[in-house]
Amino acid sequence: MPRRFGRPGLLGTMARTAVIAGTAGAVNRSMERASQNRAQTQADAQAYRQQAAAPPPAPSGGGDDMLAQLDRLAQLHAAGALNDAEFAAAKAKLLA
Repeated sequence: MPRRFGRPGLLGTMARTAVIAGTAGAVNRSMERASQNRAQTQADAQAYRQQAAAPPPAPSGGGDDMLAQLDRLAQLHAAGALNDAEFAAAKAKLLA
């Protein structure tokens, strides 16, 4: 069979097109993965910055907060807004 010179035939053109399309698809998928990885890294970094900037939660028990609440209860009791039974119940609930 003689060797053909010049432009490729139909099979050669189809093979070249398939190679180009396959390469383009592989490059496209690779670029999409890289873009998704960058977006995820940026989202993780933003979440970390927000978490680091958030103030620590207030202590749930004791401290100045409890003293302030007891002081407020005492003021309400002294002003007559709470009777003795209500004051005692609120104080017991606060101290529990």
